[in-house]
Amino acid sequence: MVIGLVLGAGIVILAIFLLGSRLAVGESLLEVKRDDAHFPVVSGYNLNRLEFEFPRDFAGDLNLVIVPFQQKQQLDVNTWIPAAQELERSFGVVYYELPTIYKLPTLSRTFINEGMRAGIPDQISRERTITLYLDKTTFKDALDISSEETIFIFLVDPAGNILWRNEGRYSENKVDDLVAIIQDFRNK
Repeated sequence: MVIGLVLGAGIVILAIFLLGSRLAVGESLLEVKRDDAHFPVVSGYNLNRLEFEFPRDFAGDLNLVIVPFQQKQQLDVNTWIPAAQELERSFGVVYYELPTIYKLPTLSRTFINEGMRAGIPDQISRERTITLYLDKTTFKDALDISSEETIFIFLVDPAGNILWRNEGRYSENKVDDLVAIIQDFRNK
């Protein structure tokens, strides 16, 4: 196991050296533009190595954003994915997973992203997972998040307005509440 990790790290370091900036994960942007709870301007790279800036690059008029802070929270995120996929099919809501990590050097960011990429073979999951490496306190303040002990789920419009929020594992009650908000939005 240790030999595999060392070998994997060596391969990532060699790849960064040989491929240069094409593989390296850049720094995340973070700009808070308002005093109220909103989705701030952030940037990150997905697991296909493409850079995104949100809310500009949200693809839907409604976007479901899942924000985990710890690796162990992936199990909680996974409880939401079938519901997110169904919301996309039924209502056109585009979903994203934004793992949020504190600022790290380029090599560390790249190592983490490449490790996640290797562990997620599904193309849609790779496209929708955009890692943020930023000042977590400022990010959490903008979203009115008080703790990193659970995941947070937001329904966000393209301007960064938060239309619905919740936290923790999937439940039918949470999704019923979310669907009501989506239907109200669609009926306006």
